[in-house]
Amino acid sequence: MTDLCDLSALELRRLIGAKRISPVDLLADCRARIERIDGAVNAFVATCWERAEIEARAAERAVMAGKALGPLHGLPIGIKDLALTGELRTTFGSPRFAEHVPEADERQVAAVRAAGAIVVGKTNTPEFGAGANTVNPVHGATGNPFDPEKTCAGSSGGSAVALATGMVPLATGSDMGGSLRNPAAYCGVVGFRPSPGAVPHELRLVGWSPLGVQGPMARSVADAALLFSVMRGSDFRDPLSWPHHQQKGREPVDLSALRVAISEDLGFAPVDEGIRQVFRRAMDRIRSAFGRADDSDPPLEASADAAFEATRAVAFLAAHADVYEATPEALGPNVRANVDQGLGMSLGDVAKAMKSQTTLYRAFLEFMTGYDALICPAMAVPPFPHAQLYVETINGQRLRTYFHWLALAYGLTLTAHPVACIPCGRDHTGMPFGIQVCGRRYGDDRSLAIAAALEQHLQSISDLARPVPDLAALAASPA
Repeated sequence: MTDLCDLSALELRRLIGAKRISPVDLLADCRARIERIDGAVNAFVATCWERAEIEARAAERAVMAGKALGPLHGLPIGIKDLALTGELRTTFGSPRFAEHVPEADERQVAAVRAAGAIVVGKTNTPEFGAGANTVNPVHGATGNPFDPEKTCAGSSGGSAVALATGMVPLATGSDMGGSLRNPAAYCGVVGFRPSPGAVPHELRLVGWSPLGVQGPMARSVADAALLFSVMRGSDFRDPLSWPHHQQKGREPVDLSALRVAISEDLGFAPVDEGIRQVFRRAMDRIRSAFGRADDSDPPLEASADAAFEATRAVAFLAAHADVYEATPEALGPNVRANVDQGLGMSLGDVAKAMKSQTTLYRAFLEFMTGYDALICPAMAVPPFPHAQLYVETINGQRLRTYFHWLALAYGLTLTAHPVACIPCGRDHTGMPFGIQVCGRRYGDDRSLAIAAALEQHLQSISDLARPVPDLAALAASPA
């Protein structure tokens, strides 16, 4: 018998609305899964069971009374520990905030609560989200659910692991250099990076930068779209937010009517040869499903690396330069590396980077006029031990920075286009493998519909379907 916590968010919401399951029972099932599994992986770093149980009972009464129900009514959700949660500890993975308890929710958290979701706790992240790992000095490491000694990537790693193991049906994340997509790829779940401004973030320090976004994570594209429908909105405290009319639904997509570009490395990113082969074989299995599938690299080039490095450094200087100058030892190595890099740049370097990003954006925009979607690998290497924070070489070549191995993700970040990461079976090491599906500018709903259609096709091919971790083995693992 399938446990409630393993059902999709959409199915759970349907059953709650039909009075066939209780939000109280669903919450209890999720709690039992967390208590059984989390000792092996460390996905949740703070919980609020008493409050959640009160909210679940209230949700049950609302259902029985026939009241109007929100789209997430009664659904448990995990919140990434970079988001402010009122009366629930928010550490950002930093010892400086180890006991920090905000007074109020930030916008995205308030939005999911208003839609009826029940926050059960905070999911682990690296210090201030820096580095594609989920390791910090406050809460330690989060392990990959397919091998707890390996990395789950990051920085939304706790959310990805919680979803993969059925602890919650929905979770939030954020993304600059791939932080929604990287852990989704390594854990066999879905992460969606929306168009900048689609999910307003009123607390961004560099409000005009399109690099950092918040977005949904789930076990399926449909569930991610459900959460996205609640997270998105307009809030002019975020300078990139725009007034938009939320669509009532997404039209189904026929893959045979699509024109897609397929790229192994986006034309510039370092990619492990084993991963190239895995991606190539997978694409050979599915390319006939499309109306046209071209092997075509987008017009991204080596200048993308310098453009991302400088524009990223601006964000880290805005957030951490003051602390770095006063007490550098209060910051971890990844954050210090970004601040160091930024301090070594001139205003001319930044201006050149911003000009380069604009040039790349316009060229990519033109490229995408010929395609409905671009498909590429999500990660350049297979998962590695989480004791190793980052990758230094690929195919024997030394990398530029500690985050250069994420070029497949940050190359698309620079374009400001919506990108979904969906599972695509396993790689040559037996670990989950994910692919990125990039849609057209501001085409978030269309991009999700394309990703959903491709996900459905992959699910029909046994060895390309979403992998599922061995929960019994995790439950038996030492904490």
